[in-house]
Amino acid sequence: MALGKLTTVLDRVLQRRALKLWQEAADTAAAADLADLRHWRTRARSLRRQLDRIIHVADHRLALPVIGSNAIRKQPGTEWVWRPELWKGPIPTPGVAAVATRTQVCEGATIFHDCRQSELTLRQIRNTREADVAPYGLRLDVFRFDGSFLSLVIDLPDEGAQGLKLRHLVRIDAIIETEKPLEIFARLNVKHGPNTEQVVREMPLNGAETMVEFDLAYTKVNEKRIERLWIDLIFEGPEMNQITLRDLTVSRRPRAEL
Repeated sequence: MALGKLTTVLDRVLQRRALKLWQEAADTAAAADLADLRHWRTRARSLRRQLDRIIHVADHRLALPVIGSNAIRKQPGTEWVWRPELWKGPIPTPGVAAVATRTQVCEGATIFHDCRQSELTLRQIRNTREADVAPYGLRLDVFRFDGSFLSLVIDLPDEGAQGLKLRHLVRIDAIIETEKPLEIFARLNVKHGPNTEQVVREMPLNGAETMVEFDLAYTKVNEKRIERLWIDLIFEGPEMNQITLRDLTVSRRPRAEL
């Protein structure tokens, strides 16, 4: 028998033996001597810490899709596409309760609202369904809502503004799940010189996957002075609702010439 196989066999024997010993300890714990029980508890806690570490790492590495994956569905002719970091990798603070206005979820993503008392929570979730493309999602739980607006602001990178012309279409693709129907609007903001052009589109929520497009030809943007872009996702009437943003991407492509 090869050494590698022998080691594997011994490992299995030792694992079965250790598992049997812990099963017996669990079965007799209710009637065990307190000194013995205290000793078992110390050993069990030490073992559990290491097991929890392995399970935690394995769950993240083995879950789909792979963390850091930048797989994005693209439309024909797309010349630039981008997924915000919020949906790509783990953020420093994955959950926040009683979210205050101007709370930065992560770099480039900020929550705004005008509630007097916030009953809003947010947390980053791990996407694990085979249908998901983005590694992470964002979940908003809204309870009582006494404000007039709730929005998530996403700053686009400089690459999104570089070379942007009036002949371009800017597109937002998203996968959104809600507990009950609500209206969601997407607003594209284009800063050009001292002015900011704003274009608003309602996001159709007939299914989980939705998209909107902004045709810059119908704006008054001075394409020679475009400095930066950002988008607002505006949630109308979000009270007593759970909103899950499974994915969000922004892309641009030139309009087809007629």
